[in-house]
Amino acid sequence: MVPDYEVLFEQVTRAVGPVLGGGQVADYIPALARADPARFGFAVADLATCTCGTGDWKVPFSIQSISKIFTLALVLAVDGDALWNRVGKEPSGAPFNSFAQLERERGIPRNPFVNAGALIVTDRLLTLTGDARTALREFLRAESGNQDVDFDARVAESEQRHGHRNSALAHLLADLGRLDNPVEAVLEHYFWQCSLTMNCRDLARAAGFLARHGLRADHSRLLTRSEAKRVNAVMLIGGTYDAAGEFAHRVGLPAKSGVGGGIVAIIPGRCTLCAWGPALDGHGNSLAAVTALDAFTTLTGWSIF
Repeated sequence: MVPDYEVLFEQVTRAVGPVLGGGQVADYIPALARADPARFGFAVADLATCTCGTGDWKVPFSIQSISKIFTLALVLAVDGDALWNRVGKEPSGAPFNSFAQLERERGIPRNPFVNAGALIVTDRLLTLTGDARTALREFLRAESGNQDVDFDARVAESEQRHGHRNSALAHLLADLGRLDNPVEAVLEHYFWQCSLTMNCRDLARAAGFLARHGLRADHSRLLTRSEAKRVNAVMLIGGTYDAAGEFAHRVGLPAKSGVGGGIVAIIPGRCTLCAWGPALDGHGNSLAAVTALDAFTTLTGWSIF
C-alpha cells in the first residue's frame, strides 16, 4: 500500500523539528563549515525513480562519504568478489579515520566505508578506469537523471589542504603494499569524489539500483542480486561508522551517511530514501536525517526487520 506522502512528510518534519539546530556542522572541512544547521530535506524514490520529497529536498549539498556506495558498486561490477580480498566486510567499532585498527590489521580495512577502505576502492577504480572521479560523476548523472551533477572545486581544494589524516592513511596503506597507484593520485580522486554536490532527490534516484537488486535506472544490470545484497549488508553494519548498531536499532535499514549531512537508506524491493540536515552528532551522522529516517520507518513499518 502506498502511503499518503503529504501526511507522512508532515509527520516526519514534526519529528525532526526538536533536533534542528542541534549538533555541529563539519567545521574541520572549512568549506563545509558555512552550512546552515537549520536546513532539512527528505526524498523518496520508488523503483521506477518516481520521486517526491519535502523541505530542502532539492537543495544541493556535498555528498562526501555517500560517494563510497557508488565507487564500491562500480568496482564490484568489474571485480566481483575479488575486491573482498583487499577490504573486509566487518563493523569497524572505531572512528572512520582510525589508524590503530588499520595498522593492527596490516592494511586490510574493516570495510569499504571507513576512510582507509574507501581509499582502497578508489585506488582500484582508478586502475580500472584511468579516471575514477569522472567515471563516478558520469554514473551519478546517468542514475539520477541530472546532467548537472558535478564537483565543487571549493570543497575539493579545502579537503586537499586540510586532509592530513586521509593523507596519512593513504601513505600507511602504500607502506603496507595495499595501493596500486601513487598516493597523490589516489588522494586527488578521493577528495574530488567526496566533493560531488547533489540533492536528496538526485541521491535517492542514484542509489535505486540497490533497491532494484542490482538493476540500473535503465534496467541494465550493474550488480548481481547477490552483490547488491552484499553491498546492502555492508551498509547496514558499517554505513554509519561506529554508530551502525544504534542506527540499525533505530531505523532498521542499510544506509550510508556523509559529513555533508546526507544519509541514503535502502528498502530493498520497495524504494530508496535520502534525508539531509548539515548538523552532525558525535559519530559524524546527521541528527536531522537519523531522526527523519527513524520516524519514517516507524510510521510506515517499512524496514528490513
